[in-house]
Amino acid sequence: MKVMFVVTHLLGTGHLSRALTLGRAFAGAGHRVCVVSGGMPAPQLDHAGMDLCQLPPLRSDGVDFTRLLTEGGVPADASFLAARQAALLEEFRRFCPDVLITELYPFGRRSLKAEFLNLVTTAKAQQAPPVVLSSIRDILAPPSKPAKAEEAEAVVERYFDAVLVHSDPSATRLDVSWPVTPQLAGKLRYTGYVAPPAAGPHPVGEGKGEIIVSAGGGPVGQPIFHAAIETARKMTNRRWRLLVGGADAPARAAELQALAANAPVLAEPARPDFRAMLYQAAASVSMCGYNTALDLMQAGTPSVIVPFDDGKEVEQGLRARALSGMPGFAVVESVDLTAENLERALSKVMRDPPRDSGGLQFNGAAESVRIAEELEALR
Repeated sequence: MKVMFVVTHLLGTGHLSRALTLGRAFAGAGHRVCVVSGGMPAPQLDHAGMDLCQLPPLRSDGVDFTRLLTEGGVPADASFLAARQAALLEEFRRFCPDVLITELYPFGRRSLKAEFLNLVTTAKAQQAPPVVLSSIRDILAPPSKPAKAEEAEAVVERYFDAVLVHSDPSATRLDVSWPVTPQLAGKLRYTGYVAPPAAGPHPVGEGKGEIIVSAGGGPVGQPIFHAAIETARKMTNRRWRLLVGGADAPARAAELQALAANAPVLAEPARPDFRAMLYQAAASVSMCGYNTALDLMQAGTPSVIVPFDDGKEVEQGLRARALSGMPGFAVVESVDLTAENLERALSKVMRDPPRDSGGLQFNGAAESVRIAEELEALR
């Protein structure tokens, strides 16, 4: 069957990364996959074996997700958004999917509501409509008003065959962050976490014994990097490796390296072998996005989490609190991020007993394929 993913990442690259992981699972099962990306190009992410269609790209204005900027940094006007909609519908008609999967919508991406709604309306109007699925992570940004949840549920009821919830329900159910009515519950299909196969230890030992500091693939995390440098001046018995994301990563890494001066710090752009480096690291300091949390759980790395909370974001905080009861995890809120608190938290997690995440379901990609195949066979 032909499977189309539609995803727009606006700040980091986590949404696109998860869609590509799902796409690889479908491609590996023998299906043809097209991923339509509406965020900024992310050439570091692997899309081998899939068609990748890039819409005219957008990004948020920092954490203001209601203000959308073009690649040139100017606000997206009506003509720009119309061109995106036209390009999206053209790709939909060209590819003619059997299964259409929207990443996050209608539970998010409200600033692009017209674009997504036009797509699913067009899909359901086809003579042989595709199976339409929503793909969402374990924890969502809770709706600020009941009307937003009601609107999302109405869209699901009218246009979507099911909602793929990429979580292990024994660990985190959707109602932790989103109101789940009996009607919505009937549409939910828990898949387990969507994670690539465990990376295993780095083949040449990169990261061994180090404290690895990361902030995802976007242009954020400066407070974490600055606090890490100050802590490295106090904890000089370890090498600290700062992995910097975003399009300007080389320049930012150079600035951080200069700031570190004689501290035991290496600052460099984010690396594709990051996941393997975690296995032999002494500890990790990071935010708590979906993909990072799964990497840490798979690797078992002692981890200090600094949840991203700019712009009233609460998703990472909810996830961090869910993880904090496991050995080897500690949470430092951004308001409390100091060298002293970071040193204390690192000392704690490195003393904790090893944790075992073997009971959690990490087969969400394969289960998503199974569910889509099952629904497509019934249409």
